[in-house]
Amino acid sequence: MSLQTVTDTVTHGVRNLADDVLQSAQDAVQTTRAAADQSLDKAEESARALRRQADPAIDDLAARAQVLAARSIDYCAETSARARRQIQQAAEVTGKYVAEQPGKSLAIAVASGALLATVATVAMWMSRRRNAY
Repeated sequence: MSLQTVTDTVTHGVRNLADDVLQSAQDAVQTTRAAADQSLDKAEESARALRRQADPAIDDLAARAQVLAARSIDYCAETSARARRQIQQAAEVTGKYVAEQPGKSLAIAVASGALLATVATVAMWMSRRRNAY
């Protein structure tokens, strides 16, 4: 065998080996891509499944929140109506008392006004005294 033949044979062998290595690398890349695609598909399906499970729970929570809000509004309206009725009753009782006892009512009003004025005066005096120090 001549040197040229040996060189050609070695070169051909190296080329075949390089081609085999390149093909193996390409196959590995394709296999890795396929595995990655499969993993992404599984992750996407898992996310969809979780969303399908979460949507009814979110809808249920929203419905419960709406029911609670409606109950709260009803309670506030009922409490407001009850307070209005009590104020109305107090006004009627006071009006009736004033009509039946005008002298006492006037004396109570004068005494209340005097007491209120005295308290206001003392509060202002205390405030000024505190500011002076």
